[in-house]
Amino acid sequence: MKMICMGLDISDNDISCSNLDIKKIDESLSGLVNENIIFSKITNITGDDIVVTTIINDDTTLEVVNKNVYDILYEHALGFDDLEGVSTNIDHAGEGISYAQIDLNPKFYPDAIVVAFDTYCGESFVSDVALKATKAVQGMDNVGCVSCSVVDDVKEIPGVGYVSSHTDDPVIVASVENTEDVGVVAGALIGAILGCKNTYLVSKATDCNVIPGSVIFSVSAIMNCNIIDLSQAFTYRYRLL
Repeated sequence: MKMICMGLDISDNDISCSNLDIKKIDESLSGLVNENIIFSKITNITGDDIVVTTIINDDTTLEVVNKNVYDILYEHALGFDDLEGVSTNIDHAGEGISYAQIDLNPKFYPDAIVVAFDTYCGESFVSDVALKATKAVQGMDNVGCVSCSVVDDVKEIPGVGYVSSHTDDPVIVASVENTEDVGVVAGALIGAILGCKNTYLVSKATDCNVIPGSVIFSVSAIMNCNIIDLSQAFTYRYRLL
């Protein structure tokens, strides 16, 4: 049992995503759902980037499922730089899809936290931010599996192709095996990211209207196949009493 996250820019601009395009992609993804694919939706919209999160029961179908998701994204995308940055030839791998996958324990609900980044001239440090946040939750109580999309050299996306270390706008996914710890894990991720320079927590579908040299990020909880945007809850928690 796996959870798969694909993050990419599907927009025709550098700031935002088309609501109509988002709707078309989600409608097509819903057509994939069956006994094996129990969930496939856009979980994060961050500036001009989206993250599609998919949950599968049968690990042997990983390549086929990834290719099906890729084809849907290619069919509806308005911008193709990240999609076409993926190559079936490892020597031609380019800046492409941010890919992260984790194993899920079938004894628990398939609950997880997904963090997605978008940058405007923040490419030089966003990978370091994502890696520090990933390390912050590794080994925490009731965290099952953690994955970060940051590429050191070349990464293979099963069933789709290869991407290079030029791939930016990373994705983090962490499974949480106790509902009461969802807030703890999300808080650790958010705190680690906000502790870095020029980083800003945003609500889902916020445009990237920032001073160049900045990073925005969104945080979603996948709770029994429901999507919760955690930005508002944590903004409220962070208020001064």
